[in-house]
Amino acid sequence: MLISSGQRLGPYEILSAIGAGGMGEVYRAKDTRLDRVVAIKILPAHVADRDGLRERFDREARAISSLNHAHICVLHDVGHQDGIEYLVMELCEGETLAARLAKGPMPMDRVLQYAIEISDALDKAHRKGITHRDLKPSNIMLTKSGVKLLDFGLAKLRQEESPVASLSDQLTVVNPITSQGLIVGTLQYMAPEQLEGKEVDGRADIFAFGAAVYEMATGKRAFDGKNQASVMAAILERDPPPISSLQPMTPPALDRVVKLCLAKDPDDRWQTAGDLHRELKWISEGGSQTGLATPLPARAAHARRDWLAWCLIAILAGIAALLGFIHFSEKPPAPPPEVRLQIRLPDQVTFTRSATVVMSPDGLHVAFPAIGPDGRPHLWIQDLGEELARPLSDTDISSDSPPPFWSPDSHFIVFSGTSKVRKVDIQDGKVQDVCEKPGPVVGGSWNHDDVLIFGTNVTGLWKVPAAGGTAVPLTTLDASRGEHEHELPTFLPDGKHFLYLRTSSLAAQSGIYAGSLDNPADRQSAKRVLATGYGVGYVAPNGGNPGRLLFFRDGTLMAQSFDADKLELIGDASPVAEGINVAYETPAFSATPNVLAFRAATAAKKFQLTWFDDKGKIIGKAGDQGDGFLNRMISPDGTRVVFSRPSANSGDRDLWILDLTRGTTMRFTFGPSANDFPIWSPDGREIVFSSNRDGVFNLYRKSTDGSAPEQLLLRTNEDKKPTSWSRDGRFLLYESAQGFTNDGLWVLPMAGNAKAIPISNTAFDEGFAQISPDGRWITYLSNETGRYEAYVQEFRVVGDSVTTGSKFLISQGGGFYPTWSADGKQIVYLGNDLADAVAVAFDGSHSPPAGPPRTLFHVPADRGGTTLLSPTGDQKRFLIPVADDSKTPQSFTVIVNWMSTLKPK
Repeated sequence: MLISSGQRLGPYEILSAIGAGGMGEVYRAKDTRLDRVVAIKILPAHVADRDGLRERFDREARAISSLNHAHICVLHDVGHQDGIEYLVMELCEGETLAARLAKGPMPMDRVLQYAIEISDALDKAHRKGITHRDLKPSNIMLTKSGVKLLDFGLAKLRQEESPVASLSDQLTVVNPITSQGLIVGTLQYMAPEQLEGKEVDGRADIFAFGAAVYEMATGKRAFDGKNQASVMAAILERDPPPISSLQPMTPPALDRVVKLCLAKDPDDRWQTAGDLHRELKWISEGGSQTGLATPLPARAAHARRDWLAWCLIAILAGIAALLGFIHFSEKPPAPPPEVRLQIRLPDQVTFTRSATVVMSPDGLHVAFPAIGPDGRPHLWIQDLGEELARPLSDTDISSDSPPPFWSPDSHFIVFSGTSKVRKVDIQDGKVQDVCEKPGPVVGGSWNHDDVLIFGTNVTGLWKVPAAGGTAVPLTTLDASRGEHEHELPTFLPDGKHFLYLRTSSLAAQSGIYAGSLDNPADRQSAKRVLATGYGVGYVAPNGGNPGRLLFFRDGTLMAQSFDADKLELIGDASPVAEGINVAYETPAFSATPNVLAFRAATAAKKFQLTWFDDKGKIIGKAGDQGDGFLNRMISPDGTRVVFSRPSANSGDRDLWILDLTRGTTMRFTFGPSANDFPIWSPDGREIVFSSNRDGVFNLYRKSTDGSAPEQLLLRTNEDKKPTSWSRDGRFLLYESAQGFTNDGLWVLPMAGNAKAIPISNTAFDEGFAQISPDGRWITYLSNETGRYEAYVQEFRVVGDSVTTGSKFLISQGGGFYPTWSADGKQIVYLGNDLADAVAVAFDGSHSPPAGPPRTLFHVPADRGGTTLLSPTGDQKRFLIPVADDSKTPQSFTVIVNWMSTLKPK
């Protein structure tokens, strides 16, 4: 919300904006009644929109307004106007302590002065039963008259709105300012009991005070880390180095005061801010010269000691330190405990069907593909220190996008665009092209020498400079081993060797292999490391932990020590997590040495086949909900639709036929195998489809009435996918990579034992060819321009011979899956990165034969992994799956210190 200058809120006239924070926006304003300048804070919607919370806030604000202290910012008034909730406060001029600390540590006399003033203010508030709960340098203003504490007591409102479970009960961090599961406060200054979601009192403020004084004296935070997880671990498990170890001239008594403030157990801290205030005044007045402290409360670690007792304690402490050193040199300290966090996606944001979560190398960010409120898929970033995930809006991905991967410095993400491999700067969102896609990209890795490698499901692995250039082959598929994919590579620490997944029709050949940039074709350097059909993750050695290989086995994520020099696993595997989502060969997990992120498997999302008219209006539904309506095709007479659906066995698919008139669904094929890519015969009596029951996808035909068993139509050594059957029944079009780098187009005469005829032989990926109703043209898609576009080409039949003639580009800005209308006068395709249905008029001439494209409607992004439009013959209606939106918000899991329960080797 932005309030403009001159606007009035009650008697207050807005003058200018001052700033914004987690609890609202702040403006300079004039109190027209008392002719004074004040600060007005506009409360955020999570307070303003909830009546019960508003009333609670009013009561709390009135209590805070009773605080009258020289070092507490005064709250003058609370107001409500036109749906705006606001506070009127004293205007404090100066700079925040956070801004001052950005310049370095402070002189000791200033440290003591400010510490005395802050502790005095805390004592005043605590005596009235008011705790701050978010004491931190940015809430402390340094003015000419001393410090002023800001936002006093406001955090209590946040806590009452959003209670949090303890860390041991799987701490939930969700929308960390406003939502259920909130941790109240700023992480580096939060007491252990706040992290654990326990009831807090003034002693939590004392802990935060100690952290702030430590930072004033040293210029360093008492508890810091590379990410939230490591900060939490530090607060819960470790003590900061003594101030005197960083600032040797520190009074010994101040060192001890801060140490007691930072005790893990509240009972071991100073019990009141008043006692703390008196101790600090004593140090400031010279008591610190002896290094001794004034008497403390009994509960503050039983601190009543005389001088001799303190000497004895010092001696005993030295002995204990020596013994501790000896003990821990033989036995390392226990690892920090594992902590689990559940992070929800923003409202109206859902994962794409194949989404995985990818942790940045520095452990501060998680990237994932998701569909936003605009219905379009983008890459999203969850900065682990921020409130909500944010979209990278210029990332042109599909709803079935493969996993992205990070640069070593965590500044860039590489992803598969429509026609290019691209990278995006996560801070400014700028996107740069890296190279043309040699085929569908599946996973990749970026080493410290700025070399990228990535896999494909059409060819082998490729490499390209991170700065951009031409991708060159790194590995090649070995037909003798039945290989059909090299994908999901990940570099090892030396930046030369890498692991990658080979999939093969021969089970004994599939698995994770180790390759090398120096000699990728060498069979020794490409030995098999692990027998699996899934991608893996690698975590380099860290903090005494060996390198680990993470892999998926029987539904469980496992970790096992891995020698990156010998390229072999060591010891036994340990379970890490269960119930991880898997899309194709890609388990949805990613890890650094300290943090693991994964997307949990959920119940299969339900979809409803839905009729849209050619303007995008929903006009009806077909059949029942299901978990997949892939590769749909409506029968020539418009009464039935055939589609593929995942089977109970992972990786298997079968064909089903829905009777659109009666609403009944019948299973058409029966595994075990993947049966897919169905097309109807011209008379609707048969269906031709692909099946990998023999290892590769061969072509089969089957009668739709079940009167005859299915028959093998075409067997070769390569995968094949049927795309169109000519209206006269003479020819079948299919795509296959027979002998070519990418998919090519082939014609199979349906009479006799005729051989298949290639009709394209290029270095580009071409597919989804459709024969026009009059048999004179074909439409197809190709990436020959650098991105996929839709084309029309002459289709000439002379006797039993088939050739092609002139061709025309019919799409603009990208085109996918072009289909003919029944009368051959219109072609509809998917444009705008699979987001829009686009129509082109066609008159059958040659100069050129197509009119300009016109967008019909925007297509729902979440279509269950399918991209087809499935139009009726007249192209007035389209049958598209629509996701059931009655689902709970989606989330992913983060495990901090995930290695703590693993076996050492």
